[in-house]
Amino acid sequence: MSNIIRSYFPDHPFHLVSPSPWPIYTSVALLNLATSSALSMHNYYNGYIINIISLIAVIFSMSFWFRDIITEGTPSILALKNTPYYLNIAQKIPSIDLEEALSIYKSKNNTTVFTNNNNLGYYLAGLLEGDGSISLPSLGVTSLNRVLNPRIVFTSHINNIGMYSFIQSELGNIGRFQKSGENILRYIIGDKESIILFINLVHGKLRTPKNKRFNDLINFMNNKYDLNIMESLLDNSSFTNNSWFSGFSEADGHFGIKYVESKPKSETRIRSVSESISLRFRLDQRAFDKSTSTDMRPFMENLALFLSCNLKSYTNTNSVLSLTVSAISDLKLIIDYFNRYPLIGDKLNDFKRWEIVYNMIISKEHLSEEGRLKIKSLMNK
Repeated sequence: MSNIIRSYFPDHPFHLVSPSPWPIYTSVALLNLATSSALSMHNYYNGYIINIISLIAVIFSMSFWFRDIITEGTPSILALKNTPYYLNIAQKIPSIDLEEALSIYKSKNNTTVFTNNNNLGYYLAGLLEGDGSISLPSLGVTSLNRVLNPRIVFTSHINNIGMYSFIQSELGNIGRFQKSGENILRYIIGDKESIILFINLVHGKLRTPKNKRFNDLINFMNNKYDLNIMESLLDNSSFTNNSWFSGFSEADGHFGIKYVESKPKSETRIRSVSESISLRFRLDQRAFDKSTSTDMRPFMENLALFLSCNLKSYTNTNSVLSLTVSAISDLKLIIDYFNRYPLIGDKLNDFKRWEIVYNMIISKEHLSEEGRLKIKSLMNK
């Protein structure tokens, strides 16, 4: 196949070869070879000539076919590196790396943040609804007689390996870890006892449409293992009474610091720009929960009431619902909440810097040159 013909077919993230004529050519040549061989064995006139021509056709077509196999194989794998897609193989994270990450985490963070299982359960419920997914296989066993269990999967950045190692230790070292690509971390809970433990911890603590998927998990476990776990009802309690919002913000919250330099009028600038420093807390969610195809707006409207902000929507590749809190008077609620129910992951550092700037704005320190330099240094950390 010529390079011009190959160019008609775009690169694909998976290794799908371009259409090739050689299989059909080879099949026809083999049929002619078999037929001419039979004719020549029965001494048909000029049968051996047809047999030789058929053999040459087989060698010809197979040679070009093998050439295309080699051509399609090697460059295609190399071409994947130049595409936005990557075929990553999940790798198990060695236990020694997890122990080291947990040790470093404990040396830097408060490890008594979860005073009881109820507090831990609310945090995990929020984290599941933000960064988690529930995978349900079909009931029964495979042809290899392997029992298939559901999987509860948390997906995060590899920087949060310390946090998830800590969560694993709080759960009695259940679950396992995988790394995909350079930066993707997965914490997977997949055996019967661990799933039941997790269900009991977060039961009745979920707030989003993902509770439907959680109930599907409960029904699966009840049917498969003859259990009698009750259906989980949506939690409608106040956000201020537990750590659910901490877990949810760990997944989807963003603490932003904006610093605008003063700029005088110019030929390209009609008005001068005053120096300003502002804070905002932002939280985005898909407009529809993917696993249940359920509208997220009712839940996000309740969250907007809690944060005293407006709910906005926009579209990129998906419809997104967005909450933004930027008024200093409204930010106090967020400061007080996260001091009462702390974040435990990588976003804890973002919140601490954010809180420092908040206190500087309240005390007017941000108006001094020294204060502005301090804020700039915090933003660069």
